[in-house]
Amino acid sequence: MRIHHLAAGALAVAATTALAPLPAQAHGSPTTPISRTAACASGGAETGSAACKAANAANGGGFGKFDNLRVANVNGKDRQAVPDGKLCSGGLPAFKGLDLPRDDFPATKVTAGKTVTVRYRATIPHAGEFRIFLTRAGYDPSKRLTWDDLGNKPLTSVTDPALEDGGYVMKAKLPARTGRHILYVVWETSSTPDTYYSCSDLVFPAAPKAAVTTPAKPKPKPTTSAATVKSITKAATPPPKAEPTTASPAPAVQAVRPVSSSSQITLGHWIVAGALLVGVAAVAWAGAGALVRRRRENR
Repeated sequence: MRIHHLAAGALAVAATTALAPLPAQAHGSPTTPISRTAACASGGAETGSAACKAANAANGGGFGKFDNLRVANVNGKDRQAVPDGKLCSGGLPAFKGLDLPRDDFPATKVTAGKTVTVRYRATIPHAGEFRIFLTRAGYDPSKRLTWDDLGNKPLTSVTDPALEDGGYVMKAKLPARTGRHILYVVWETSSTPDTYYSCSDLVFPAAPKAAVTTPAKPKPKPTTSAATVKSITKAATPPPKAEPTTASPAPAVQAVRPVSSSSQITLGHWIVAGALLVGVAAVAWAGAGALVRRRRENR
């Protein structure tokens, strides 16, 4: 009976303890997309990755617990409380290794224009406002994160989101981005003085490469000899235009009737013609002599 009474007393104490209010402290960190704290800090899912090992070495010792990266009494003045280059650590020395500008921290692949679901694990739930930022286009992951990299406005702000299976679930539409970026989540609790900070690495598809066209090689020009060039030049040169000339009309050619073989001139004909000419000459000479004599007599 004594044992039963002790057992009953222990159960009563346990029940009383279970019903006691939780301390007013909210703890948590984004697990989707996975944050650097959830991946690398104590209890994280990817503590063995190269980036987490490097962050641990830079830290000079072990991280604090993954759900305990919080700064007290910020009161919404995040830019004044957390210095540039120390956003991922919240400016806390215990988490400074998370500020390393590396491109191999565990990351989540996403697509521009799509809605990303943010699951923020709450190990100790509490009410508050979440502000979700994304690095601007052109962000350089080889440099430490600054407030200017996040712009002036968050992608979305959510107050007291629903708690589902131990985590707060929120959604945000992603703008156009390419390459590696950081989703920065600020959780300002409403009934405690604490504000939590976290960096989740994202990988957007790379920008499509412009098509590279290889210029066609010019065909070698055929070599020609000097004679060939001269011949081609001569053929290509138009002939000179002929100057118009006024030609004298050709003299008319009288038609000559062919002489028949029966009327051909013979040697005899030439003799007769010669005799006639001699006779005519003799008569003319005799007449001329008579005329001279008459003139003399008439004197």
